[in-house]
Parts: sequence; structure tokens; C-alpha cells
Amino acid sequence: MNLEFSLIRALSGPLTAIALAVALSACSDNSKETGDAGKAPETPAASDTAKTEPAAPAARAVKVPDPEGEVDMAKLMAPGPLPEMALGSEDAPVTVIEYASMTCGHCRYFDENTWPELKKAYVDTGKIRFIMREFPLDPRATAAIMLARCSSDNYFPLVDVLFRRQDDWAGAPQEKAAEALFQTVKIAGFSQESFDACLKDQQLLDNVNATRKRAADEFGVEATPTFFINGKKYPGALPFEEIAAIIDSMD
Repeated sequence: MNLEFSLIRALSGPLTAIALAVALSACSDNSKETGDAGKAPETPAASDTAKTEPAAPAARAVKVPDPEGEVDMAKLMAPGPLPEMALGSEDAPVTVIEYASMTCGHCRYFDENTWPELKKAYVDTGKIRFIMREFPLDPRATAAIMLARCSSDNYFPLVDVLFRRQDDWAGAPQEKAAEALFQTVKIAGFSQESFDACLKDQQLLDNVNATRKRAADEFGVEATPTFFINGKKYPGALPFEEIAAIIDSMD
């Protein structure tokens, strides 16, 4: 079976440029913009050269944000087309699921500014189980998350690298996109051969697309990042104080 599209070719094709511009302006599907309702911090797009400085710490006494809906946990946790990529105790009282796109500037903001503190305070202490699921918004995001999957035990470290070097590979000119992505993931041990083989893996591509479709069709995911915290839906790159307030309210 042929690939739905050649990811290697798509990385340097016109489709990538169009899709990337949409994804990085709002980190949303074409059907809906995040806008203020998405609650994502204002950050530069991946192609911007300036880096966002972390905001000054806010007071910890914050109002628990209202969810934008809820999904039955049994349905949300039913096995999907891909194995779960999770950190934290399986017995944790709170499960946090993030749907993310690797080319999304708002997802990068969360990974750089909220995730380290969240991991230290809640994942490492056994208070939450954190699961990351794929919701790629363009071919470059699809290729990046496939490579993270192909890196096996390096999944979460490589996700961090991809977010931190997002400007280099997601914002690269079309003709240099594939090479920029390869240079980024070499740190995880990829050779040119294993890089190409991963992006030609039809079954993996199908499963990533199926994960995204399931999230949209069954759980109403329309933008990235979108979080489900014990089934309650919170779109947008939640700051640490808000996600901590949500988690603490569920203890």
C-alpha cells in the first residue's frame, strides 16, 4: 500500500507551507480558531526567531477554571490505535491527557513553561498520570511525532527536543524542511536510513491519523493543546497555576 502522501516529499512541498501557516497562527483545526476561548498564551509562532520569556509567577490562589465539556473516562481510556505514551503511576488519582501538535507554538509554550513544574510537582510525586496523544495539524507535525514514536524509549526526551528546536525544523524553508528535521532528531540515534524508514511506515502513519480522527470525532478535539483532566476538557496551554488548581480540586 502506498503512503497517503509521501511525508518526505510533503516536508518540502507546497501543502506543508499552507498547512503550517494555519497551524502555527492558532494551533487549531481549520474548522475552528482557538481565539480567547482557547486560553492559549500569546506566543510567537514557531517560525518567529524571538523566544518567549517566561511570565512572572502568579499567585497560587487561583480560581479553578471551568471545563468546556466532559468525556466519560471509560471511553476516553479505551485502547486506541497506538500504545499510550505515559508518565507517572498507573494508580495516580488524576489522569491528564494532552492532545498536541508538534508544530504548535502554544504546545511548545506549555512544554517549556508549564510541563517541567507539572512533572516535578505532580508526575514525579505520583499524584497524576500524564498521557500525550497525537493531534498533528500538518505534515511536518505528523512526521515529527512519527519520529518520536520510532525513537522508542526516547519518546518524551525527543518530544522536548522537537519543541525546543521547533523554530529550526518547523520554520525551515520548504526545500530544507526534511534535512532540518533529520538534523534535529539525530540526537536520538537516527541514521538517514532509519529516518526515512520511519517516515515510510504506512501502519504508523495510519495509526497517527486514526488517533487524530478519534480525538476529533469522539472527544471533540479541535485545537491544540487540548487537555482532559479526569475526563474534563480544557482547551488551551494552561499555565501551571491553573492546571494545579484543577488537579488539587480533584484530590
